[in-house]
Amino acid sequence: MNKTISDIAQMAGVAKSTVSRFLNGGSVSEDTRQKIERIIKQYNYVPNTFAQSLKAKKTSIIGTVVPRLDSFATSQTLIGIDEELRSNQYQMLIANTSQDMQREIDAIYDFARQKVSGIILLAAEVTEAHLKAVEDIRIPVLLVGQQHDQLHSLVHNDDQAGYEMGRYVVEQGHRKIVYMGVSEKDRAVGIYRKQGFQRAIAECGGCEVKYYETSFKMSEAIVTAEAILKEITPTIIVGATDNIALGVMKIAFSNKIRIPQDLSVTGFGGYDITEMIHPTLTTVKYHYLQAGKVAANHIIRLVKGESVEERTTLDVELIPRESVDKL
Repeated sequence: MNKTISDIAQMAGVAKSTVSRFLNGGSVSEDTRQKIERIIKQYNYVPNTFAQSLKAKKTSIIGTVVPRLDSFATSQTLIGIDEELRSNQYQMLIANTSQDMQREIDAIYDFARQKVSGIILLAAEVTEAHLKAVEDIRIPVLLVGQQHDQLHSLVHNDDQAGYEMGRYVVEQGHRKIVYMGVSEKDRAVGIYRKQGFQRAIAECGGCEVKYYETSFKMSEAIVTAEAILKEITPTIIVGATDNIALGVMKIAFSNKIRIPQDLSVTGFGGYDITEMIHPTLTTVKYHYLQAGKVAANHIIRLVKGESVEERTTLDVELIPRESVDKL
């Protein structure tokens, strides 16, 4: 059951007017403030009057929830969001959750209490808790990087990316293949990207493909790749991200495995570093900066009550480079 201001006041041992004063930015003692904040967070309380007050006085602030800041994809997307928001006289607030699911949910409620006009959510996974939070706050939310039929979504074409990479790999003559993916909790990378790749492999036939799971962290990809290369000898390793591919290249160099003569490697993402290393990395480029600009444009339209497509899909681009040998 949703809590009321009276409930919050009773649990905090203060007057209802004190809670109202706190919610409206008025002065309360530090001890009282901490009590009220703790209870509000515990019960994910959002004032019933929030939607009405927002309608009466809209802010020009958009909240953006990101799982991590040390990511090329995230940083480029944020730059695109910021540029587009600024050009439309909006400002961005960022909440970094460090890939903590509860912090992600808390950030949605926190932004609502700060009366942002809308929220852009870069989530690896959409749970019932996410959906409940979006329903509770009653302000526009745009999901970026994942898709869900209950939310406006902006996604990269992961299925097509996987398919194009799979087709390229077999066209280069590779038949003994390793695919290093990630958890299927991340549907975009863990499922759709892999499914596209599998579709291309199925069209070829005669391929021996082994699928492994690692994480987005390069350090963990290095450990996984080392174990794989001790067990089997593929002609190519396809990393589900550029970070994974870079981890593969790192362990290959450490073991004096030549790329691409002994082992070909590919990734997904199109990070800047992939065209600076030697050999340069074959990858599928994702247009993160463009995604940020489109996301900002869409959330502004939603805030203004204008119509936006339920799902927008951005194109990807295969970039063949030096890390793949033609057999």
